[in-house]
Amino acid sequence: MTFAAPPPLSLYVHLPWCVRKCPYCDFNSHAVPSAGLPERAYVAALLDDLEYASLGCRGRPLESVFFGGGTPSLFAATSIERLLARAKQLFAAEAGLEVTLEANPGTVERGRFAEYRDAGVTRVSLGAQSFDDRCLAALGRIHSRGDTLAAVSELRAAGLDNFNLDLMYALPEQTPDDALADLEQALDLGPAHVSHYQLTLEPGTAFERRPPPLPDEDEAFAMQVACQLRLAAAGFAQYEVSAYASGARECRHNLNYWRFGDYLGIGAGAHGKLTDPNAGSVTRTARVRQPGRYLAAPSPVARVAETHVLSADDLAFEFCLNALRLVAGFDAELFEARTGLPWSVLAGPLAAAQARGLVTTGADRGLSPTTLGQRFLNDLQAIFLPAHSKPGGFERLAVLAMPGTIG
Repeated sequence: MTFAAPPPLSLYVHLPWCVRKCPYCDFNSHAVPSAGLPERAYVAALLDDLEYASLGCRGRPLESVFFGGGTPSLFAATSIERLLARAKQLFAAEAGLEVTLEANPGTVERGRFAEYRDAGVTRVSLGAQSFDDRCLAALGRIHSRGDTLAAVSELRAAGLDNFNLDLMYALPEQTPDDALADLEQALDLGPAHVSHYQLTLEPGTAFERRPPPLPDEDEAFAMQVACQLRLAAAGFAQYEVSAYASGARECRHNLNYWRFGDYLGIGAGAHGKLTDPNAGSVTRTARVRQPGRYLAAPSPVARVAETHVLSADDLAFEFCLNALRLVAGFDAELFEARTGLPWSVLAGPLAAAQARGLVTTGADRGLSPTTLGQRFLNDLQAIFLPAHSKPGGFERLAVLAMPGTIG
């Protein structure tokens, strides 16, 4: 593989604890231990991890930072500030660096967002999920509609107008009218961004073991279409499967994932991807998943659970796995720059996807998913899976390709 230059670089910081694990959640999140949140020890481990992860790429421009979880808003602003300060010393922070913090409306104290703003946070992703207290209870959420309204008021008071609202649909016993009512209440709050995604029963979750009564596939699709139309009417442009932005305020961090940029991942279970133009390679990394083991590791090297240099086949597939999520798709120039491979390697799967009506191509050697391709995205992505991949390869690569963020 030949790379003219490394792609943009982001930093993902995983803060794995939450007040209570939600029954639908398959992220690497854990209830706060009975002994309390080990904040000081974990931040020290993160700083140590950051020093190690930065080797070989120090001084590169840093495009974005994302604090995901878990519930990062359980951590004090001083902890966030320490991590950001060191990251800015190690890398060339770009002007207008986007720094996103995920927050649970049920964990926000008065004045807390102002402290996060002063610490360097520029964007907040608020896990509203629903404005119906009945649905929130069914989802196992610890917050109420009123908590979300109060959290948004705190965001406004802190001057953090660039915020995302996570909103789910196809919830237990939810109707299309209920889903639209949820969305209307979200829009009334004036977010810059909405992440609107369907509740699914993920392997290993409490909901998979004891499924709640969910809308059927046709009802869920009707909710999706109705909400897409409402978001468009409200001026929100859909730029990814579940992401909608107002006033061109897309999430730059997630766009870097979907455009197959580089990112360092620190913290328990975090994934990273780094391009080395000199070696002509792309390497994926994964940290030890269990927070206790991550904290107990005697050295930064011991926190690394996996290091994997991608083959040419895997590079092409992982690029498509991410970039096909974008409504606008991608062109040959981006593919070749990010994978170091010629556009011609996609000729076979591209022809197959076109034959099924899942993609459309442009005169500039680009492609984008059709409406059908967006609806059946998993089928479209699977077409680009290398023929020699073992059973389960799609699921494994999907996990590595998406570090576990929503908005």
